[in-house]
Amino acid sequence: MEKVSPKDVEKCLKGIDYPASKQDLIRHAEQHGADERVHKALENMPEQTYHSPVEVNKAIGEVDRRAGNP
Repeated sequence: MEKVSPKDVEKCLKGIDYPASKQDLIRHAEQHGADERVHKALENMPEQTYHSPVEVNKAIGEVDRRAGNP
């Protein structure tokens, strides 16, 4: 999976109300122009409730590390 920048993720999640479920995040991102990289990054996150953009980016970073992306 190609690494996605935190800035790209935050841009697509701008205006979302936290806490938000993984599915809420995906739906919001799709409605706000998420490209395939952002969509895949959100899809690969653990199924849980996220309380801030920092938690979202931390989860994406952890997925990237497990996948071997720097």
